[in-house]
Amino acid sequence: MKISRPAIMKLSEMICGNEAFNHFPYRSSSQLTKFFIDNDLDFVHDGSTRHLWVQDVLNKLNEQSIEEDNLPNRDLIKVIISLVNPDYFLFDDKLDHKKAVEDVNKSLKSSKIILKEKADGQYLLTTLTGQFISTGISEIEAIQQITFTPSVFKIPKKPTNSKLISVMMPFSPAYRGTYEAIKRVADHMELECLRADDIWENSTIIQDIFDLIFCSRIVIVDFSERNPNVMYETGIAHTLGKIVIPITQSFNDIPSDLGHHRALKYLPNDEGYRNLSNDLYKRIRTIIEEK
Repeated sequence: MKISRPAIMKLSEMICGNEAFNHFPYRSSSQLTKFFIDNDLDFVHDGSTRHLWVQDVLNKLNEQSIEEDNLPNRDLIKVIISLVNPDYFLFDDKLDHKKAVEDVNKSLKSSKIILKEKADGQYLLTTLTGQFISTGISEIEAIQQITFTPSVFKIPKKPTNSKLISVMMPFSPAYRGTYEAIKRVADHMELECLRADDIWENSTIIQDIFDLIFCSRIVIVDFSERNPNVMYETGIAHTLGKIVIPITQSFNDIPSDLGHHRALKYLPNDEGYRNLSNDLYKRIRTIIEEK
């Protein structure tokens, strides 16, 4: 099934956040590229008029749909669902998620498909008859446990706190904005967020750091400036089996042997911190939902 041409045109405007749909997030050239990359689609904006370029991308996906099927191309479904992802509508009062969902459904009605909200606040695409359209592929993971005893640290007599996020970053006033961006997300999600300088429970700071990482479920590490302490702390977190979220101001600062880990890049300015908060929220929310 192919989506109608008028629907493709409207969806393109919504993805761009153009004036008629300014209750959607506005996406610049680089943000459009990121939007599609985040959906595992290798489309890079070529500098042409944004909504026409997006329209061309959606048409390419639409052409891959099989006319006899009662659903569009799977990648196109992913794009539509991503368009109304609640994470994109955070931290900006000008955006209106409810109206955005209504607009998408109006455009899809002629194609006899509709968005429906799940219990977790995310969305799925269904036919008007109620048939669920899935994009998911189940995966089976094999997990092997190992046991070790550290010789440098003492194992803290405290359990892991599923609501605790520890942050490993350079101790510098230049990173105050970064830490505030992380704290803002944690506060919004009712999680606890700490750095090593927020606590003093042991005679050595490295033991405090080990305790903090040991008790956390998620560890955010900032690789900016290739700080050696952060690299060391990242190794501890990986060894303890923690969920590590790397962030950086430059991908060149990520060591080559950690380059396969997906990192969140941010700029040290107001817009960059807002984008970092949004990206972290999406990542942390995914982790929590996988629990």
